[in-house]
Order: sequence, then structure tokens, then C-alpha cells
Amino acid sequence: MVHIPVLQKEVLQYLDPKPNENFIDCTIDGGGHAIAILEKTSPKGRILGIEIDSELYQKLKLQISKRLILVNDSYVNLKEIVKREKFGPVSGILFDLGMSSWHLEESGRGFSFLKNEPLDMRYDLENPLTAEKIVNFWSEPDIEKILKEFGEEKFAKKIAQNLVEERKSVPIKTTFQLVKIIKKAVPLRYQRQRLHCATRTFQAIRIATNKELDNLEKVLPQTIEILPAGGKLIVISFHSLEDRIVKNFFREKAKENILKIVTKKPVGPSLKETKINPRSRSSKLRAAVKICPKQTNL
Repeated sequence: MVHIPVLQKEVLQYLDPKPNENFIDCTIDGGGHAIAILEKTSPKGRILGIEIDSELYQKLKLQISKRLILVNDSYVNLKEIVKREKFGPVSGILFDLGMSSWHLEESGRGFSFLKNEPLDMRYDLENPLTAEKIVNFWSEPDIEKILKEFGEEKFAKKIAQNLVEERKSVPIKTTFQLVKIIKKAVPLRYQRQRLHCATRTFQAIRIATNKELDNLEKVLPQTIEILPAGGKLIVISFHSLEDRIVKNFFREKAKENILKIVTKKPVGPSLKETKINPRSRSSKLRAAVKICPKQTNL
């Protein structure tokens, strides 16, 4: 499994891990960031790594370190996981919200519009909601709403109309079926743009399937309860919707004198990194430090 961690140099710069400190990687994925942090925190520093996807979790277990506590769960349960694992004290918490290369290239779950795969799009295989259920059973207004809100798709209405019309005759089960419907719904000039015409629709359906924005809004306040004064919080986001949630949370907590924002503007990848890893292009890192003297209530 090839995993290129995004903004690794910047993550280490803002987390500034020292020997024997403990950190939480809420989206451990291929373990790239975690391994880099563990190198800096030897001999006794530990990482609590959270991975929602059971298949990725099993792959990670094969390369487990004694200093890595690995949990197959959703980061939305962060406070509960920390309590259960009796993990602490915590020097910093990291979120890398980007979709894994493994999900796009190997999972076979329909995350990519470039491969013909079943419309699944779940990170958690126990989640009863799939992309297929959304496109085949949700109402036209509900589909239009998520395409507008989660995909910022300007042809949301027409795409939703076409989806509902097409599914009357045949169930929409694969990514290529969905791409074909999108192409029929949008003008030719839209299909010729640099950004693939299906990108925003796929993003919207994936976010809805996994409740990504809801979960992010639920977990951020939990980090404040876990971190002591001086504890660092870093979030890497990949689209404006996530970044807006993080920015607003940081600003709100800064006004309350709970967080000090370290990155006045989001930090992006270097030109060198985007050449090596094109998927890092849209990444944005925001960092803050907890300044409130009130200790954790865990």
C-alpha cells in the first residue's frame, strides 16, 4: 500500500513532537504521519491512531508498532475512545481529512469516477447508507440539496432531475452509469473544463454517505476537552466546506480565549510536493494551540 502523507514537513513543524510525548492521529489512513511522529517521540512517546475503515485497519495492524495504539472506530467518538484506551497526556491532535489513495485506487467502492465500480462510497462498511441508496431512493429535492450544499454544483437541479428520471427505467448501480447521467445533464463546455464534470457530484454523494461535515462539527469541540493547555490541534482539509468549518471553529475558540490560532492563513503544499503528489494540491493546513488553563475533564 503506497501512502504519501500530505504536508508532512508542515505537520511536524506545527505539532513539534518531542521525545516521550503522546499524540492522536484521528485519521491514520496509511500511517505516514504517525510513523514520522513516532520517530520524533522515541523512546516512549505513543500515538493513538483511529481508522474508521475496517479493511485499512486490518492492513495497518500488519505493520503495528508497540508505541502505536490502533483503534477501528470513527473519530466522531474521539472523547469516548480516549477514555476507553486511557490514553494521555496528549500533546497534540491531528486530522488529515483527505480521502485515501487506497480508497480511490484499490477499495473497489466507487469513490473514483474514472473506474467502473459499484456505487458504495462508504468508509465504514457497517454504515447502512450507500451512494447507491442515495441516487436510487432519495427524493429529487434532497439530491439537489446535497449537490448544491456539499458539491457546490451549479447544475445540481438538472443532474437531480436526470437521476430521478433515469432510475425509473433502470437502477443506478455503477459509477459509469452515474457519470453518463451527469454528462447528459450538463452543457458540453462544462464537460471540457479542467475539473471533471462529475467531481462535484461524486464529492457531494460521498460526503452525504459518510456524514463527513456533521462528524467534523461534532468532533472539533471534543478536542478542546482532551487537550491540556499548550496542546496542539492541526487539521488538514481538502475542500472549502471542511476548511470553513475548521476556520470558524478556530475563530470562535480564539474569541473565547481557549485557542490561539498559529496559522493566520491556511498553509498549502509547496510546488515540489504538488509535483510529487498531485493530490496534495487542494490541501490546507490550519493549526492552533490550546491556551485555556482549564485542564481536560477526562
